Amino acid sequence: MSDSAIKKVVLAYSGGLDTSVILKWLEDEYNCEVVTFTADIGQGEEVEPARAKAEKYGVKQIFIEDLQEEFVRDFVFPMFRANAIYEGEYLLGTSIARPLISKRLIEIAKETGADAISHGATGKGNDQVRFELGAYALNPDIRIIAPWREWNLTSRQSLLDYAEKAGISIEQKQGNKSPYSMDANLLHISYESGILEDPWAEAKDDMWLWSVSPEAAPDKPTYLELGYEKGDIVSINGERMSPAQVLTRLNKEAGANGVGRLDIVENRYVGMKSRGCYETPGGTIMMKAHRAIESITLDREVAHLKDELMPKYASLIYNGYWWSPERKMMQHMIDASQVTVNGEVRVKLYKGSVSVVGRKSETNSLFDEAIATMEEDGGAYNQQDAEGFIKLNALRMRIAGKR
Repeated sequence: MSDSAIKKVVLAYSGGLDTSVILKWLEDEYNCEVVTFTADIGQGEEVEPARAKAEKYGVKQIFIEDLQEEFVRDFVFPMFRANAIYEGEYLLGTSIARPLISKRLIEIAKETGADAISHGATGKGNDQVRFELGAYALNPDIRIIAPWREWNLTSRQSLLDYAEKAGISIEQKQGNKSPYSMDANLLHISYESGILEDPWAEAKDDMWLWSVSPEAAPDKPTYLELGYEKGDIVSINGERMSPAQVLTRLNKEAGANGVGRLDIVENRYVGMKSRGCYETPGGTIMMKAHRAIESITLDREVAHLKDELMPKYASLIYNGYWWSPERKMMQHMIDASQVTVNGEVRVKLYKGSVSVVGRKSETNSLFDEAIATMEEDGGAYNQQDAEGFIKLNALRMRIAGKR
């Protein structure tokens, strides 16, 4: 498709400086109509002001959508069933939001008859890859416009100059501008750039927005009882909740106890190392508790196989392959393992830590106290059987040892 064939573009639009400039730039560069799409995935900021800004700039088709329940139900929860962690620490908070945004961009493009979609991700980051891999998987023929890879606006000042010439009003918050590049959704907040570009520099405590410092957390622990059905949390302290309500509540409880802070250097898919700080209060509880309920409801070999698959699954999400056939295949396997993951987990939150202090499953527990006991087991387990078991498993090593 040639540039001249592009008549309408769907833009992922926040209403901030970057996407406001992109909106005008698309109209000027491609002489096309722009449709805006703004998603509320729990970032904690009002999204409705984006409507007023889009209307001010003459946008005729404006999509403002609350996707929090879909985000947690169809993306966050399936990911946590896999216990997915990237490079041993990162809970994939930014990564898991991108496939949902890609999905809606493609759907809106179809609904509005648009020829292309556009996003504000830079040419240095992972998000451009995630957005575009998802879009191509869902519509192989879609045209994608990534302004940061096309234009010559390479600094914030150049964006401001363009905005001034184009008559784009940008609210300047003197004295309050965050020194960090931040991205938020209901699962986490990420912090990059500024002093964080020095991996030796400690993040300042006032950077963190969702959690108190562990030192300032209450001296009394908080206990929560989490109810599980098929690997997903469905209740907290006996109260049934929707997926988004669960994560909102866990964020609040964990943040109040200083839980969920992370400072890492990660390997981006595009090749560079990047230092980032992440605040994932509720997700930190979810990871710990899910492994606890699996510990009594999953067969040993099923649990170990899941752990072998997890790094690959996590990399697929981090690198933008949520909509790939291999991720879908792995999800079927993971979800099949969760049929018996039902029960309750009790956790203790205290000064930055999450401890599992109880787990039970009335219907699916594989923990047999009669066998596991260190006391008299009434013949439930014949300890003499272990001798043959050990000798058979030692056979190859004994043969090698004799040589």
